[in-house]
Amino acid sequence: MTSIGTGYDLSNSVFSPDGRNFQVEYASKAVEADGTAIGIRCADGVVFAVEKIVSSKLLVPGANKKIQTIDKHVGVAYSGLTPDGRHLVDRGRSESYSWRGLYKSPIGVPILADRLSGYVQAYTCYSSVRPFGVSVIVGGVDKSGPHLYTIEPSGAFWGYMGAATGKGRQAAKSELEKLDLPNISARDAVKAAAKIIYIAHDDSKDKDFELEISWVSTSETGGDHQFVPKDLLDEAERLAKAEDDDDDDDDDEMDED
Repeated sequence: MTSIGTGYDLSNSVFSPDGRNFQVEYASKAVEADGTAIGIRCADGVVFAVEKIVSSKLLVPGANKKIQTIDKHVGVAYSGLTPDGRHLVDRGRSESYSWRGLYKSPIGVPILADRLSGYVQAYTCYSSVRPFGVSVIVGGVDKSGPHLYTIEPSGAFWGYMGAATGKGRQAAKSELEKLDLPNISARDAVKAAAKIIYIAHDDSKDKDFELEISWVSTSETGGDHQFVPKDLLDEAERLAKAEDDDDDDDDDEMDED
């Protein structure tokens, strides 16, 4: 049974006869059209990396970041519509602030992910709103250790050791599966994240991008979410570019043979 073009995609609160919510599926397409975002759960923390596509040479470098901080110990990376991502970050900050005011302690990462997913899911139930066109990777360190979650436009959320979303998610997931998770160190995870983003970018090499990497680690940042130092970012990017160039040379040699 097909329900495409029969009007079941006009309202967010209506299922098609074969059990599909087309508005949620369309929101997922917005995620798939954006740059890749990944999260790596390491031995004592979490590393985030984003391939931020540069849509215009006139944009100020470093603007419109897709990695942001929700609380001191929690970070987020996202693919999809940037305004939707910002709205969810603001919602997460409100939840965290409310928790601190009530319980006088930082919110647990699993609790925050659960509350954000419930908020996202509510936007799939009413015809007066639309689903969020963004997939969010939430991670951080609390008293029970490091945590990493992905929240989908449907409101479903899953715990991961390595997560990827966006246009190059399949290539990124293949590379993440090769890592020694979650035993990898934070510094090694930063270098691995840069390499994975460059591999995932192969399909859209004609477009420039900025590499954003952040981490939250008990050994490296004292449990706070921060962008990685510039020297480490430069080193990770240099190694990723070198390996990417080597792969291109190998491909050229195979073509000649």
